[in-house]
Amino acid sequence: AFVIAIGVKNTGEREVLGFDLERSGDGAFWLAFLRSLAARGLRGVKLAIHDAHEGLRAAIETVLVDPLGNGAVLGTHNILGQVPKSSQMMVSAIVRTIFAQLTQAAAKQNLSLVEKD
Repeated sequence: AFVIAIGVKNTGEREVLGFDLERSGDGAFWLAFLRSLAARGLRGVKLAIHDAHEGLRAAIETVLVDPLGNGAVLGTHNILGQVPKSSQMMVSAIVRTIFAQLTQAAAKQNLSLVEKD
């Protein structure tokens, strides 16, 4: 599989951080991929959107989570763990829609619509 990491700056601009071909999908691949991003300067990650792949989750916790507790990295699985199974498809779609917006303002507007409901 082709994997790609996309970052969103404070200005709302998106940037391709890195990409690779995933041959095995194991935790070692994800650990090496995230370490390569960190080695090139990736810092201050506040949110990581991903599936609940155990190898990826462990790599995120190893590479991206601040050991001093100055920032939390959350995945979609963390969000979905807070809602009933019957609502998880809907919530997942909403989260993807919010993060698919082209600007920070549009993402905030979509989030505010969800918060009202």
